[in-house]
Amino acid sequence: MSSKSLFLCLTTCLILFSMNVFGAEATEFLVGGNKNSWRIHTSPNELNEWAEKERFRIGDSLVFKYDSKIDSVLRVDEEDYKKCNKSNPSKSYNDGNTKIKLDEAGPFFFISGANGNCEKGEKLEVKVLSQKHAGSVGGPSPSQAPKPSPKVLPRPVLTPANAPPSPAITPATAPTASTASSNAWVIGISTMVVMATLFVVAMV
Repeated sequence: MSSKSLFLCLTTCLILFSMNVFGAEATEFLVGGNKNSWRIHTSPNELNEWAEKERFRIGDSLVFKYDSKIDSVLRVDEEDYKKCNKSNPSKSYNDGNTKIKLDEAGPFFFISGANGNCEKGEKLEVKVLSQKHAGSVGGPSPSQAPKPSPKVLPRPVLTPANAPPSPAITPATAPTASTASSNAWVIGISTMVVMATLFVVAMV
């Protein structure tokens, strides 16, 4: 293989790897999980209960679907969110199909622009993970203290007469999302190192 062909091959690998790692993995979240969920619900906390079950990352988007004739979406600060104050929103939307990109880490606060709706629970707080915390899929919440380890008691000496039967061998569990992500990084970096080595050897 000529040095020119090897260089092109290396460049292609780097581009594909960059697209895989930094590519469009952003997710669009339909607020409430269902169409037209931006409304008053039976449970005042239903929208926030939905948000607490999701993991929002920088680059993801929220999609609000609602009747634009009677409702709207206001982005407000935390104080106005708590008070349901509609008079000073940082952003206002009333198109009925609002898509809002989560472009930074931290909390986002939204309330309904319809009179009385926010007070009845039509409000949403979304917490966007930082790049550091986004990689720890399935990790414990920072607010949750780790549970203490159970005390280890001495094992009784087992004799053939009272020894329990050997446990059945269970199949290995599938790798978690964080493990798969780490493996992808290792494979990608290994590929880059191999290709770079080949390129240097060819140039020499």
